Amino acid sequence: MSTKELNRPVVAAPGRASRGLAPIWSTTLKLAPGLLLIGVIFGVPLAWLLRMSFNQSEAGGIIHDGFAFDSYAGFFNSTFNLGLIGRTLYLGVAVTAGAFILGFPLALFLLRTQSRWKSALLVLALAPLLTSAVVRTFGWMAILGDQGIVNEVLLGIGVISEPIKLANNEVGVIIALVEILMPYMILSVVTGSSRLNDTAMEASATLGGSPVRTFFRVVLPLTLPGILTGCLLVFVLTISSFVTPALVGGGRVFTMATEIFDQAVNSLNWPLAAAISFILMALFAGVLVGYQRIMNRLDWSRSS
Repeated sequence: MSTKELNRPVVAAPGRASRGLAPIWSTTLKLAPGLLLIGVIFGVPLAWLLRMSFNQSEAGGIIHDGFAFDSYAGFFNSTFNLGLIGRTLYLGVAVTAGAFILGFPLALFLLRTQSRWKSALLVLALAPLLTSAVVRTFGWMAILGDQGIVNEVLLGIGVISEPIKLANNEVGVIIALVEILMPYMILSVVTGSSRLNDTAMEASATLGGSPVRTFFRVVLPLTLPGILTGCLLVFVLTISSFVTPALVGGGRVFTMATEIFDQAVNSLNWPLAAAISFILMALFAGVLVGYQRIMNRLDWSRSS
């Protein structure tokens, strides 16, 4: 082979690049309608809300167009508003913990039971999702009130001498939200724990594992993805919940969601309401990032 042939540039085969781009263009065209729909019904209102958060508001609901950080600065300079963040996060953690403590054993039972009524029991556990949260909230108001079922029973059997304050406070809100959101925890654990089967349990028992050791070394790791997904759903739904804190809380439990409503409807301060909305969305984003990192670490540990 001559020197001229060795120095001749290599030319790609015609049409190879275009053939490589063809699947990309095809996928883009297929996704275009869905992306356009998402942009119209979600992106446009979100962009309008973001623009609104930089406007300025006066008493009486007067809004001045501009580009200022007054709403964000005013929110973080208020001790009450900072307390809203802490109270909202506390409510999310408390409800998530309660939903896990009550929902995880039920989910394990539904996973392990061999009863012919298994499907019916699963439907029964998820049946509350078919009822409006507003209806269930009003039900808890009747149950937890001073003249509610709980206090009437406790007074009737002589356990207490006066009604316990279970409504119009954080305790009642937590109880109601745990019951309302627990089906999400059950559903997440059941659907995310497909790797938990009798073979894994029998292998642990064969190797001499005690029930406690089997739970922590076999059951818990195999159900962890479902647990994390359930905790994510319950936490996010809790910190964004408005109806239950407003009704069961009786106007005494303030969260970021209730403050957004109050600023938008009662005070007519739309820029501040929009700013609080984006601060709440930032909390969502932080939780999602943490969840994704934990899931990636679990996937990496399994693959290694």
